[in-house]
Amino acid sequence: MVGKVINLFKSVTPNLAAIKMHYYLSVSAVDGIKKDSSDLLYGDAKEKKVVEMFDKIAPRYELLNTILTFGLDKRWRKIGVSLLGLNPGSLVGDVACGTGDILRLLNSRGLVGIGLDPSRGMLVAGHSSSPLVQSTAEHMPLKSESLDGIVTSFALRNFTNLEEFFNEAFRAIKPGGRFMNLDVGEPKSTLIKVGHNLWFNRAVPLIGALFSDKGAYAYLPKSTSYLPAPNTVIKMLEDVGFIQVRYRRFLFGSAQLWHATRPVALN
Repeated sequence: MVGKVINLFKSVTPNLAAIKMHYYLSVSAVDGIKKDSSDLLYGDAKEKKVVEMFDKIAPRYELLNTILTFGLDKRWRKIGVSLLGLNPGSLVGDVACGTGDILRLLNSRGLVGIGLDPSRGMLVAGHSSSPLVQSTAEHMPLKSESLDGIVTSFALRNFTNLEEFFNEAFRAIKPGGRFMNLDVGEPKSTLIKVGHNLWFNRAVPLIGALFSDKGAYAYLPKSTSYLPAPNTVIKMLEDVGFIQVRYRRFLFGSAQLWHATRPVALN
């Protein structure tokens, strides 16, 4: 498997053992970001803020996900991985892999997961045996057409350029390969939306402050402003070349999922 994974990377062949050890070194915070900044940022400033934030919350990231979604995030991830429909042994990149919850799920299904995340803190706190690479979503160090699939969960709103990410994903996936993205959403029903907004905008920051970092979980509800409308995401995926783009909603729209296929080249 190691040889199979090494062949994924561009030009420089990484020493996977060194990569794993590298991310178990001590973590230092990113400088130059105001801790209590509530303004939405873009470009490099956003990337630095997001990395700093996830470095801080990494130790209790999975615990908070479970608490804040009542454990439903695990079910949604399982559905997303199942929708890939890939054969055992397929190579799947988990972009913004966090502490590795989807990587462990991929491995349990007989798939070979490779984790990519810009936050060293997340990689250090990970609980997965998969190879890990520190990388942004927009500039993945992967050879073209090297993966059978790419997944990402609850991360799209943290990327700096969605068009670049979708292009990168399309480039890295083999013809016939699969793409899946899971993220937060907003219910359409007015009554349910009121309850959702009370939980997401009021309760989530309070619980986050109790168990982890106040600033990070205050940012979380605001970050949904970065997410395009569902149909806009569908169009963006189609514009870069994906076909059979499908969309699903969970829990009245509180979570949403897109999955798509890179078409097989015609001779």
